[in-house]
Amino acid sequence: MNRAILYSNAEPSPKQREKFVEFLRGKYGEDYELVWEQEEVEGNGFRLAVGTEVYDWSLQGRLAQLRETLQKVKAEGKLIPLLKETVHDWVPQALAEEIGTVESVGDGIATVSGLDNAVYGEILIFQGGVRGMVMELQQEFLGCILFDDDDNVSAGSRVSRTKRTAAVPVGEGFLGRVVNALGVPVDGKESVREDGYRPIEHPAPAIIDRQPVNEPMETGILAIDSMFPIGRGQRELIIGDRQTGKTAIAIDAILNQKGRDVICIYVAIGQKESSVAQLTENLRKRGAMDYTIIVMAGASDSDPMLYLAPYSATAMGEYFMEKGKDVLIVYDDLSKHAVAYRAISLLLDRSPGREAYPGDVFYLHSRLLERSAHLSDEKGGGSMTALPIVETQNSDISAYIPTNIISITDGQLFLEDDLFFAGQRPAVNVGLSVSRVGGDAQTKAMKKSAGALRLDLAQYREMEVFTQFASDLDDTTKRQLLYGQGLMRMLRQKQYHPMSQHQQVAVLCAALGHCMQNIPETHIETYVNRLISQMEQTQSALCNKIDREGILTDAERTQIQEEAKQVAEQFIKETE
Repeated sequence: MNRAILYSNAEPSPKQREKFVEFLRGKYGEDYELVWEQEEVEGNGFRLAVGTEVYDWSLQGRLAQLRETLQKVKAEGKLIPLLKETVHDWVPQALAEEIGTVESVGDGIATVSGLDNAVYGEILIFQGGVRGMVMELQQEFLGCILFDDDDNVSAGSRVSRTKRTAAVPVGEGFLGRVVNALGVPVDGKESVREDGYRPIEHPAPAIIDRQPVNEPMETGILAIDSMFPIGRGQRELIIGDRQTGKTAIAIDAILNQKGRDVICIYVAIGQKESSVAQLTENLRKRGAMDYTIIVMAGASDSDPMLYLAPYSATAMGEYFMEKGKDVLIVYDDLSKHAVAYRAISLLLDRSPGREAYPGDVFYLHSRLLERSAHLSDEKGGGSMTALPIVETQNSDISAYIPTNIISITDGQLFLEDDLFFAGQRPAVNVGLSVSRVGGDAQTKAMKKSAGALRLDLAQYREMEVFTQFASDLDDTTKRQLLYGQGLMRMLRQKQYHPMSQHQQVAVLCAALGHCMQNIPETHIETYVNRLISQMEQTQSALCNKIDREGILTDAERTQIQEEAKQVAEQFIKETE
């Protein structure tokens, strides 16, 4: 005969036993032997366990059922009076709750048995209130990652299903805040009032719901906006060795969105909390935190939190994107994200592949980055632009994770350590960097002023290598080398100093018009600053037109070059 276990403070009377047996016969169509076990149950209630199902009639269980009813009514948009009426008329029901048992726990991973109907991505509640998410489905057990400290979870403790997938709170209130991977504020300020919840994992927009990437997402960095333009809805990888300026590019791009009605989200994965605090303070000083959300999974956080952080941040970005806004999201960095996922997969006993990564590590990042898009006008026309960052070892872009993400994204900015240590900041390698959107994401003014800049730089780099073996150089070659050196010097840009479009256009017109050809390399930065200042004073109407309309005629380009030549002549006289 089947057994059912009744947990309560006092032993049931024969009449109560008879009612329980009658209930079980009506529910399951079979006779059950009722076994009583004494257990402290809140509210003088009871718990009835039938296999893996539990009917929780304790005070806590009934409150949980009431809470779920109220959330359901609220989700349906019912008014407050109707909510009160619902509470008044509410009667708890005998609902079966599936209960499992923890078999083992450690390193943020719990193995659970008994939850035969649980699904991938479902949230589980452990005894003590610790939450977790199903990550592995085996025939006899579930593998679950824990969101909280696993010290409160032990083998043999109970686990219950929620029948909900993981979700994160979203809303306007998160702007200017630092939150963890679950959307909980970690900046020591008051709690955030959310506008709703979005699932952490969500399908990417369908092809028919997208439109071409053809609006520029200006970074304010001359080397990028002129040669490797980024469009709204694009995914542009920033890749390079440690300490080559990858984060600096992303931060400057965020600073440049001030006043452009763009929501920025910065995801810090596996970074020191002190580094994130310093970055937050830099953004706050420059007024960028007003439109920025920082999602932090620090170096001291568990691997499950590092794994969840980029997905949670993307869900927050999707909330704004679907409201028709433009979003810029920075993942810093996905190398640490992949390492955290590898650790989780190995602890879940998944088969290791190349470099011990699991077989689905490509899908790990593709389903994340594909959620960035430029939505169609029917869907509101919002966009989410992704700047994933990947760290390489010894400039090896052919490693497993870099090649995976290169194949997912729409281009990459490769930062070279030799250029960085030579003083070229940003240290963008012109030969290996590319934007697959290209000129479609540039304004007409930028396209006209940039001209053949990339080709000229490529020829200079090639000639520079060749001339290392030559002793005598002709005047033409020397002049071309000087021109190339001047271009490289012109592209140097200080951090936290993004340039507006008219400033970039003025500098490019001057450089490609050979207006700074005779200026010593060490003085080019001073000349550029003077040219910009002079242009903004004498040609303010033209500067405003370039910023507003993004158009530059041939006559206006000639006008800028004439101004640049005059400034150059005066500058050379002063420096002689």
